[in-house]
Order: sequence, then C-alpha cells, then structure tokens
Amino acid sequence: MKIIVTNKEYSIDEKITNILDALEYIKTHHNSSLGFSYGCKSGICGSCAIRVNGIEKLSCISNINNNDIIEPLKNIPILKDLIVDNSNIELKLKQSKAYLHNKSNEPISQNDVDSIDRASNCILCNSCYSSCPVFEINQNFLGPFALNKSYRYIKDKKESNSKEQFDAIQISGIWDCTLCGACSLVCPQNIDIKTNIMQLQNLSVQNGYSNPYFTNSGFDMVF
Repeated sequence: MKIIVTNKEYSIDEKITNILDALEYIKTHHNSSLGFSYGCKSGICGSCAIRVNGIEKLSCISNINNNDIIEPLKNIPILKDLIVDNSNIELKLKQSKAYLHNKSNEPISQNDVDSIDRASNCILCNSCYSSCPVFEINQNFLGPFALNKSYRYIKDKKESNSKEQFDAIQISGIWDCTLCGACSLVCPQNIDIKTNIMQLQNLSVQNGYSNPYFTNSGFDMVF
C-alpha cells in the first residue's frame, strides 16, 4: 500500500489499517524525522487532527486507504510536517470570553445539562478552523469552536448574566459566519456548530443586538 504524506510517497505494510499506525510505521521504517502529533489514541484529545484527501480527520480513529494523501490542517501555522501551532485555541477562547462569568444560584435540572451536553463535547482539535472558509481569509474571525463554546456558556443556567459573552461575539463573530456548515461536517464529536451559531444569532436579536452589517446598510434583520 502506498500513501502520500506531506508530498512524499511512502510504502506501508498492507496489514496497517489505521492512519496513526501508518504514520508511526513511516517514522520507524522510512523517515525518522517525520513530525506528527498524537495523545490519547482514542479520539478524545484532538491532538492528532490532520487532513486526509482534503478532509479533516483524527488520525488515531481513521482508516487508511491506498493512495491516501495526508496533509496538515489548513489555516493554522505549520510547525513541522503534520504538526501545527495550536496557540490560536487559547487566544480565541479568551477573545470570545467563552467561560463562566457570573455564577447563578438557580437549580440545575438534567434537562438543563442535556441542553448543552453536545456543545460541551468540543475537544478543541482545530479541525473546524481548518475547514472554515471565513477564517481562511479573516484570521480575526472568532471561528467555529470559540462560537460553539460561547453558545455552551450563554445557554448554561449556571451563568446569571451573559452580557459579556454576547458583547464579545458581535464583531468578527456570529454575523461573519456564512453558515456553510463545513465545521459541522468535519467535527469528530458530531457537534452541529452551524446550528449553534444560528442559535446565537437568534439569541442575540432576542437580547437587543442586531447584525451590524445589515444595520449599517439601512436594513433590519427579521427572524
């Protein structure tokens, strides 16, 4: 079996079925300097995110096929081979203020927990940023996982006042998203990020915010 990793073709053992195993085989038998990241090997830590034939995947839980093309994530600085600089994660979370600000004393039901459960499952793998056409041309865009985290905390009943979170996502945030759904398609946790961003737009309007692009053009957004 042959695969292409960062523009170089390698032959691997036919018994290998997993991409991460294939990368480890290449490093052992062909190229000891090949750089790639991994951690848990079970699809939870997100550190092994790559692109396979142009689609973002986690190498540890993805099958390998003959002639697969393995590349690093897009839109993120490459440190070496398949290793990317994930420093944008902390930066975007800080910019979006996606964390608990003012603790509420309201009782929390299981339904409340369930309502944010899926959004809480984000593993910050950066796959959504690699697939995002807006982030590709505008690095100031808060981006998919940051907005998903914002949704998670704005919907959290433990938060008594979400004004800071709402304020943070209005500019270079929810209104800049094209709602193309690419982020939802590649999310390894099957989070529907697109729908969460749409919900943030609706919640923003309900809380007195408006699309600044429509407002500046003399139009009002109607939901």
